[in-house]
Amino acid sequence: MNPFGGIGSQTDFLLLKMDFSLPKKQRLAGKKQFESVFEEGKHVQTKLLKLIYLKTTFNDGSPVKAAFVAPKKKFRKAARRNQIKRLLREAYRLNKHLIFNNIEGNFAFVFLYLGKDLPSFKQMNEEVKAVSNLFLKKVSHEKNQ
Repeated sequence: MNPFGGIGSQTDFLLLKMDFSLPKKQRLAGKKQFESVFEEGKHVQTKLLKLIYLKTTFNDGSPVKAAFVAPKKKFRKAARRNQIKRLLREAYRLNKHLIFNNIEGNFAFVFLYLGKDLPSFKQMNEEVKAVSNLFLKKVSHEKNQ
């Protein structure tokens, strides 16, 4: 029975309860945090996207903090870099439940776009899903060793 009285399943109700927001406390900020992720972090990558991650702790209790980067070397205009970062943030925001529900501990993420052309949202969404799955496989493999 759907609690809203319409036609639908239990999974429809569960999707409504999922948090798809990306609040400020879930964003990686600060020069020290960025430097530590780039220097000490591990990575997984697909054709268009690289995920650099570091297991760490945060003072605000957030399990994951993420940052999004588009290189100035490949995209000279700030408008293009901002557009890529918006696409990355949106794709991550919609797929972060894949990571949140399957990890233990706190992680800092940096999503680095590697492509040469401006991607579509569909393309970016698939890349975020793929790199998230690679991350989960690598973390579970490291945990089992």
